[in-house]
Amino acid sequence: MEIKKVCIVGASGKLGQYMVQHALDRGYEVIGVCREQSVEKLEKFKDRISIIPGATNDREVIERAVAGCEGVLTVLAPWGVNNYSSGTAQAVLDYAESGARLIFSCGWHIAKDGRDVYSTTFTTVLTIVGWVAKFFRFVDINDQVEACRRIFASDKLWTVVRGSDLEEGESQGLPLWCKHVGDPILKSNLTRRVDFALFMVEALVNDKLIHEAPAIVGCQTPSVLQFKRLIQST
Repeated sequence: MEIKKVCIVGASGKLGQYMVQHALDRGYEVIGVCREQSVEKLEKFKDRISIIPGATNDREVIERAVAGCEGVLTVLAPWGVNNYSSGTAQAVLDYAESGARLIFSCGWHIAKDGRDVYSTTFTTVLTIVGWVAKFFRFVDINDQVEACRRIFASDKLWTVVRGSDLEEGESQGLPLWCKHVGDPILKSNLTRRVDFALFMVEALVNDKLIHEAPAIVGCQTPSVLQFKRLIQST
């Protein structure tokens, strides 16, 4: 299916805005979904995209937004404790057009097949942050896990992009990806946010990523450069 029109769910956030720009650069028609109080963040795009205000887990909002879209890019934000991520994912899965490419963003903590290898530091920090955030009703990481469980069980044409730690800065190019966290290439654990967005948009047209959960890392990070040097020396 040729991509002509895309919906970006969570368009007003930093990652979302970068995805909007990348999609426009490719000549796509863009429908942006964001909370009503965040619409002003998309002011610079107001004459170039259509904006549908509303909660991203509002099924009526999503049904209207994804209609006629060949691609849907979704930021799975684990905000609050009211099934925000899982509600958003389920609405996209239910209402996206048949054959549409569905690209979701999350962090490395999401595991598709149980073969990822995490450091003790990573798992400890994740547990503490997750508990504290949920206690204060700010973030529910477990709901993001549930959202991805539903995605993985779907027969839709999905990709779940698992991002490393993020930083701002000029684009370095398309990130590299691996099937599992723990691969030495990912050791640097850093990606430019603009390049995370680039990978999301590029995934719309990369059929090799269908039903994959790629873990990504910046293409100019030390671990990637070391890997490239090893390849060149062999």
